[in-house]
Amino acid sequence: MDRQVLHSGLTRAAVALAGGVAAMAGSYAVVGGSPAFVAAAIANTTVTLAPGFLVTFAITVLGDLGSKLAYWAGLATTAVALGLVVATARIAIRRLNRPLAAPLGVAVGVGLAAAALSGSAVSAVGAAVGAALVSTVVDLGRTDADAASGTTDGSRRAVLSGAVAVAFGLLALGGRQVLATDREDDEEQVPIPDDVAAMLEDARAKSFDVEFLEPLVSDQFYTVDIANVDPDPAREDWSVRIHGAVGEETTYTFEDIDAMDHEHRFETLRCVGESLNGRKMDTAVWTGVPLMNLLESADLQGEYVMLRAADGFYEEFPVDALETGFVAVGMNGRSLPREHGAPARALIPGHWGEINVKWLTEIEILDEPATGYWEKRGWHGTGPVNTVAKLWTENRLDDGRVEVAGPAYAGTRGIERVEVSVDGGSTWNDAQLSDPLPGDDVWRQWVYRYDPPDGAHEVVVRATDGLGTLQPEDEQRAYPSGPSGWVSKTVEPGSL
Repeated sequence: MDRQVLHSGLTRAAVALAGGVAAMAGSYAVVGGSPAFVAAAIANTTVTLAPGFLVTFAITVLGDLGSKLAYWAGLATTAVALGLVVATARIAIRRLNRPLAAPLGVAVGVGLAAAALSGSAVSAVGAAVGAALVSTVVDLGRTDADAASGTTDGSRRAVLSGAVAVAFGLLALGGRQVLATDREDDEEQVPIPDDVAAMLEDARAKSFDVEFLEPLVSDQFYTVDIANVDPDPAREDWSVRIHGAVGEETTYTFEDIDAMDHEHRFETLRCVGESLNGRKMDTAVWTGVPLMNLLESADLQGEYVMLRAADGFYEEFPVDALETGFVAVGMNGRSLPREHGAPARALIPGHWGEINVKWLTEIEILDEPATGYWEKRGWHGTGPVNTVAKLWTENRLDDGRVEVAGPAYAGTRGIERVEVSVDGGSTWNDAQLSDPLPGDDVWRQWVYRYDPPDGAHEVVVRATDGLGTLQPEDEQRAYPSGPSGWVSKTVEPGSL
């Protein structure tokens, strides 16, 4: 008897969990990965509520895997939460002796829960349909003998519910992929403006022809967010408010920004939490307007500024940094992508990526310094970016030489020189630098080719910035002020 009770309980749990998974799939089918996705709120909360030490561990040790694990933890928690709603609804209907009403009860319960989580009626309907579908198919799977005896084949029902949830989930994923591809294709049909096209061509012409080395305008631009599901504000609803220690509070809509004269700038961004030789450093052509064009009429009266974003992120730094700041609405000749802060984001030249706030909604001028989002967690990345020369590529050439290459970056100080040592730092030689791109905050590429010694050897690279300051030798970890030090690698020519 105990075994039968246990088996029955496990079956009900499996059916409930399958209903929760199908509810998430139904929500995703209609709203995709938007903030209205039923799992978005819980997935984002897993990051928001995580203690600072755990977030730091995820950034510095796990890297991108940390954010993926947090997202999957949010999905799992949502599936369990909605599964509990499914189970509760089915138990309540059974006690009322209305088994045929189970799908309706599940749909109502899950719909209400999904509406509370997502704030979206469409998302709630999708979730309700997914959960009700599992409940309906499972109940239809009961045989006449089951119904007459009051028993069920629990294994069959559990497998059936799981199969329905998986099939429905795959269908939802496939449908969203098709829709996303259609939107990307539509964007590709829009011609790139001639002036941006000329800048992109200039970057291509100045990029070194080195295998496996990313060009001067990045093919894939890194992303780092505090949320697992990015905001997606509509242009017509977006605005940025300038307030605080100002003579006159001002608000600009996207239409206001769009009507202004736009500029195009090469700008490089680097993540404060990346590893020393990591790849969270990229360059793009950004389109937008100077921040001071927005701030002139506000009459700034404070010495500090807090930028706030639609995802709840906020960062504080000296107001002087805004003098060269930029509000970007485009990237590489296209509309600003959602993952990079659409419809508008801040760019603050020469500083770590964290203060280049995406999904910008507020510019608050402050009389006194305040604590930003990452500073509350122990980071200090609001200062100028550290100088670095990275070693991203090692190739064996046909003539037997070894080719090493990578990017170098020092913020607005620029790069004057990159040196390479192939004997662990005993002797140094100048690397070839790519011709500089226009702009004050842009990386350069370097390449060095040499006849390798016999066997393994240590290659070390270091940069000198435009002020004549050599990149510090001692390696420092990313936490709390960004990585620094000379990059080195052991190269074995026979393995290239």
